Amino acid sequence: MKRKILQMLHQAGTEEYVSGQELCEKLGVSRTAVWKSIQQLKEAGYVIEAVQNRGYRLMSAPDILSEGEMASWIRTKWLGHDVRYFTEIDSTNTEAKRIAEETQGREGNGLIVVADMQTSGKGRRGRSWSSPHGTGLFFTILLKPDIDPANAPMLTLVKALSVVKGIMEVTNLEPRIKWPNDVVLNGKKIVGILTEMSAQVDYVNHIVVGTGINVHQTEFPEEIAKTATSLDIELKKQGKELQISRAQLLAAILKKFEHYYEIYLQTQDLSVLTEEYNRLLVNCGQKVRVLDPLGEFEGQALGIDTRGELVVETEKGAVKVSSGEVSVRGIYGYV
Repeated sequence: MKRKILQMLHQAGTEEYVSGQELCEKLGVSRTAVWKSIQQLKEAGYVIEAVQNRGYRLMSAPDILSEGEMASWIRTKWLGHDVRYFTEIDSTNTEAKRIAEETQGREGNGLIVVADMQTSGKGRRGRSWSSPHGTGLFFTILLKPDIDPANAPMLTLVKALSVVKGIMEVTNLEPRIKWPNDVVLNGKKIVGILTEMSAQVDYVNHIVVGTGINVHQTEFPEEIAKTATSLDIELKKQGKELQISRAQLLAAILKKFEHYYEIYLQTQDLSVLTEEYNRLLVNCGQKVRVLDPLGEFEGQALGIDTRGELVVETEKGAVKVSSGEVSVRGIYGYV
């Protein structure tokens, strides 16, 4: 019941009241039951104003990642209707893979694993991801699509596009995508994405798409301090005092991902999304250094093609770069 009350209060916003009578009628409970739930929400840190003959108004909410708070924000058709929340876990990707292996068929498709802290957060190419309590948004989407396994890597790009759009909606900041799996603000990393797949030769068992977002961090470990930033840091630089709700940010990203993912499924490529993606690609039109295990080279990034490969113009002509074990850097630094 508290979840439904929260959902109605969030939908009303901070300027509108929800009458006690409306809550009673929609929830099928007594005024006393509503009052008790409101008191419990207040004890959890929600500031709720009660005015006679007007009802209840949510004035502010704590930045918590409870299942009730997340569910009160989520407005998707199918994605994220099952949310598994952990205050602490080894890795949301690892947990999502555990769940995938325990479920049959399409069961579990669209499930979300969220953690307030990861003790073994995973980054690309075996790197770790700093995931302290109360600072970031760490979550994984479990998918069981009917697609060719060769097309799965493009989901990293779909997720990056969704994250950028979600952050824009909630914060009005303007992040950009750093191909293939990072999101940056002012030349520094705020988001990392890791996609992992279990598949047969011609059949996908499951795909997990994990995302780590730096939200409230004010400092970083020495080894990444020069290349990392957070949403709070970037908002402060602009003189903004927005209190970011991680649950609201999660919901915005899930809504965007559901939209772009459904477009992707129609063609199993990025043909419909290429133009929009390239507009947000920080590398596009820039000189880059491609760090390929087979040999480094430099050129000008022209954007991605419909397969999500980065097209780089070199002295010898255009080269298409697949993600895999390849990284791309700016000539003079991280971006």
